[in-house]
Amino acid sequence: MFTGIVTAIGTIREAKQEGDLTAIITCPYDPEGIAIGASIACSGVCLTVVDKGGVEGDGWFTVNISGETLARSVPAHWVEGARLNLETALKLGDELGGHIVTGHVDGVGSVVSITPIGDSLRFEIAAPRDLAPYIAAKGSITVNGVSLTVNEVVDQADGTCHFALNIIPHTAAVTTIGALAVGDQVNLEIDVLARYLKRMQALKG
Repeated sequence: MFTGIVTAIGTIREAKQEGDLTAIITCPYDPEGIAIGASIACSGVCLTVVDKGGVEGDGWFTVNISGETLARSVPAHWVEGARLNLETALKLGDELGGHIVTGHVDGVGSVVSITPIGDSLRFEIAAPRDLAPYIAAKGSITVNGVSLTVNEVVDQADGTCHFALNIIPHTAAVTTIGALAVGDQVNLEIDVLARYLKRMQALKG
């Protein structure tokens, strides 16, 4: 489990296909504090550490990325040089600053518009048809591993939806969200509570 509060930005140093895709990700974490087999969310995708090295401030870890993960997430995130939002797994007693995040990406959205409002940025993101029913104003959503609050939802005629987010300067600076441009794709994870409510509603129907 994660909270969607990004603690570092990593960069893919090497990516090669060996059955599954194997990626080496550089990061500022102290490798002594990363256990083999530990989970790290990489731009919203929960991945397992299979190797590690380096020193604090200049560490690295290796992960294997399955075909299922590649199919459900943004392809551009898994190439050499790509920057990723990182979060280590939630520990018992940690502050829950965002919302409960599983690290299981539900689908891919795209940035429709970015509008400056004061010091912040208003992002409008298009979500696919199968995710649209789970997105609600003032609800939570995870975008590239970042826990965010939905400000507004506009349903589209084709069954998809556009939802709006307010990105404050701090979030833009400490995550990769600030580097997004119109047309970029993003990993989306819906709120787990919305998932169960939708299932319960379907069963009642």
